Amino acid sequence: MKLNLTINDENLSLDTEPETSLLELLRQQKLISVKCGCAKANCGSCAVLLDGLAVLSCLIPCGIVRNAKIETLEHFSKQAAYQEIMKGFEKAGISLCGYCNPGKIFAAWEIISNFSNPSREQVAERISDLRECCVEKDALINGILYAAQIHFEKERLKKNGKQ
Repeated sequence: MKLNLTINDENLSLDTEPETSLLELLRQQKLISVKCGCAKANCGSCAVLLDGLAVLSCLIPCGIVRNAKIETLEHFSKQAAYQEIMKGFEKAGISLCGYCNPGKIFAAWEIISNFSNPSREQVAERISDLRECCVEKDALINGILYAAQIHFEKERLKKNGKQ
């Protein structure tokens, strides 16, 4: 099947089978931030943004992503939001191992995008399915809350014309 979609702001037309996972398709495109950790939606290492929502690409068949906009960590890491998240993680003492970065970073972004002042409980609920790997849950929660503070303080300053 011919699949038209946008990956990291590049419009592509690719030949693939409808049942091929989005993870496989992205790896074929040499996007190495998308990893196959468990292929069962347990680890988050295959996370991407699909039309702005954090999803696990191992679960998504290509047959349903026609005309979708996909963003991988390679692309997202060049944006200000990534820097805010990393500053929040650093403040919480988090040093990511590289394996599970997409799941943790995109979970943080999804929380920041959907909650103007996320609570500890909202963050804990959103990350409950992520494997701990290199980061304890409490540290990750703190890192996301710090990242949210950094993001919204920056937005507040921008709104008030101080940046």
